[in-house]
Amino acid sequence: MPAAIRIVLVDTSHPGNIGASARAMRNMGLDTLVLVRPQAAADAESLARAAGGADLVLAARIEPSVDAAVAGCGLVFGTSARARSANFRVLEPRAAAAELVAASAARPAAVLFGGERNGLCNEDLARCHALIRIPADPGYESLNLAQAVQIVCYEIRQATGAASAPPAAEPPASVHELQALYAHLEAVAGRAGFLHAGNAAQLAPRIRRLLARAVPDAGEVRILRGLLAAIERRLPPEAPGT
Repeated sequence: MPAAIRIVLVDTSHPGNIGASARAMRNMGLDTLVLVRPQAAADAESLARAAGGADLVLAARIEPSVDAAVAGCGLVFGTSARARSANFRVLEPRAAAAELVAASAARPAAVLFGGERNGLCNEDLARCHALIRIPADPGYESLNLAQAVQIVCYEIRQATGAASAPPAAEPPASVHELQALYAHLEAVAGRAGFLHAGNAAQLAPRIRRLLARAVPDAGEVRILRGLLAAIERRLPPEAPGT
């Protein structure tokens, strides 16, 4: 089970936080660490702060993008320290962990943690099915990166011990399958005149988040793309040069 859930650190600026996060993972039995665009390489401080998790730092994959980091994953959650008003489904760590453990029985899952200064950017959040928000005192909600990793990993460990539900008949659609669905839907909606230059920037992200909240499985994505293909066949041909 541990290898089926990836901890993905995005744009980490302090190498010591990589080591402390690895230690938190080792404490809770998780062992798959992925680094996306780390701003500084792991160093002696990273290994010292990792303690018994130094091997996780040394074995961590380094990827240029979130897409590469979550390749092959089904469920992907992102962490956020602030409330988001963009129609994301927001979960507390315990509920999120239960979903991650259940989904990872069929296909790898991932949790994204953003950089220390700004967290996850909108482009990275767009790859997430939902957000994890750790409740804290409203007067001071800022958690250190490794503290956030520790809390989420603890809940994953608890959920792993409590998991008894059988895996879903079909795993959640992968990030790449969802991205292909989004592109297909937006292309068809554009040809139909529903999306256009005046509204696409606002509507397209909302449609994507609506679909992400539904957490469709791979078969459901195929059904939706089949429906879109049938609609495409009924639309008039595109004008040359469009």
